[in-house]
Amino acid sequence: MNSRALLILFIVTFLFGCGSSEVKEEAAVEDQGTAAGATDQGAQAYGADADAGAKASALDDPSSPLSVRVIYFDYDSSDIRSEFRPTIEAHAGYLAANSSVIVTLEGHADERGSREYNLALGERRAQSVKRQLVLLGASAGQIRLVSYGEERPAIEGHDEASWQQNRRVEILY
Repeated sequence: MNSRALLILFIVTFLFGCGSSEVKEEAAVEDQGTAAGATDQGAQAYGADADAGAKASALDDPSSPLSVRVIYFDYDSSDIRSEFRPTIEAHAGYLAANSSVIVTLEGHADERGSREYNLALGERRAQSVKRQLVLLGASAGQIRLVSYGEERPAIEGHDEASWQQNRRVEILY
């Protein structure tokens, strides 16, 4: 009986010793080409061969459309307003020209509605922006989505002016 227990212990130890501690990360392979109809303006303005300093300066230049990093939405809506389309086009061009850049889209909602509903609404808003970015040439693999619903308001308040500022998607590089 003891020899049997020792044999089992030896086999288990051997198997654990042969296990690999290497962690393999899966990399999503995405098409890096620009979609049909995507403007080349963003790719030209932010250059695919630009160095890191030029990339950072394009993002930090207050006169650049890339400096606008918040998309606002109407009440209970995930439709992108026409006034924000040029902003999304600029970000799509930048992402298409810089395929190694990763962006996070944070979806938010105002305090009206249940917590669950607002989380779903924030997710729909982030998905809506992602969909437009991909249609305009960004790779889906470059875009991460997060929904905070009503949990992280930009403005604390219980009036329409505050709620307008909280219905948003933030674009974070």
